[in-house]
Amino acid sequence: MSSTSFVVALALFHLSFFHLNFHQSKFEVQKPYDVSQDQPVSTSSGSLPRTEIRIRGYDYSSGTWQFEGYGYVPSGTTGVSIMQVFGGSSRATTLMVRVYDGSLTNYRSPVLASNIYNKWFRLNVIHNADAGRVQIYIDGTLKYDGSDDGGSSHYFKFGVYTQNDPSSYMESRWKGIKV
Repeated sequence: MSSTSFVVALALFHLSFFHLNFHQSKFEVQKPYDVSQDQPVSTSSGSLPRTEIRIRGYDYSSGTWQFEGYGYVPSGTTGVSIMQVFGGSSRATTLMVRVYDGSLTNYRSPVLASNIYNKWFRLNVIHNADAGRVQIYIDGTLKYDGSDDGGSSHYFKFGVYTQNDPSSYMESRWKGIKV
């Protein structure tokens, strides 16, 4: 692909979506019921500890949807999901961007980007629910293109959610969130 074709393709990528206006009032913080003990979201929950933001009001079951945000993960954070497309058939999510030892992964693999600690990166996740496809871009570069996990209703979440082999301290920072 020539550099001109790449620029045109990149321009089309950005022009094919429009941003939805939303206020932080659309952010629902999901956090442990006992923060001091790092518990699940409720006493009846069998899930692992988390502090995430669910974007309310934009649940979807069809069409093509995009999440964009600038993320930052401090060194030492590992074994954690930092972004999800919730809603799947065989599991709760259709996509989960995780951090393991300084690398961003889709679930446990593939590795999407290495050496991400202590620097900002732009994350774009595109979900075509009609075609059953998900794409992950890091800093404008396509890193993953694959099938989703089905499901009939989806929404976006970001923050930290304990996964396999977690560190004792987990943090992700976010800015510039767009849907």
